[in-house]
Amino acid sequence: MNAPLKSAQTMPVGVVLRKSPGVTRWAKVVWRAVCVLPGADPADWKLLRTEGGVSDYHVTTVPLTLYRSDTEAYVHGLAANVPCLYIICRETRDADRPLDVVMVTASPYEAQDYSDNGEDIVEKVMMTPQVHAWISAYVETHHEEEAFVKRRRDKYQEPKQDGIGDARISQTSDVYRAPRTVRSGSSQ
Repeated sequence: MNAPLKSAQTMPVGVVLRKSPGVTRWAKVVWRAVCVLPGADPADWKLLRTEGGVSDYHVTTVPLTLYRSDTEAYVHGLAANVPCLYIICRETRDADRPLDVVMVTASPYEAQDYSDNGEDIVEKVMMTPQVHAWISAYVETHHEEEAFVKRRRDKYQEPKQDGIGDARISQTSDVYRAPRTVRSGSSQ
């Protein structure tokens, strides 16, 4: 955890990606996020295991940062049937390291923003019990429920109109003349 920002807390998490053979001729290999390792040491595409053509790699360790301003999103994420973390990746041109992990977030709203841009890959992985407890404690400490206040419309006031026409025009048959000049008796 870090101390410089009192409203934010950080935990290092390792990202594990799985490489498996593709099922079509267009995708020779499929990469998928499998899990996160809370409190992991730094890593650089460390092979964890290989079995039947499927390999798991500890790709990198990135900080999972919680912000006080995002507690509503964390509450929403924790209330899901299966609370998850979101791993945001980008494709690279390097064959040895085909994906670059941009970040890991607990906010489903932030993950949605990244998936909307069309350039990033957003993978969803289940939260470990340790991470779930850490996020829950953070939400209990920092979340403030905002009361819903329904906005009420102001009553519509018809603007008072002194006529449509120009009061300086002296015509008795002008339907667009200003009515005030007619009422006062002056036609000027």
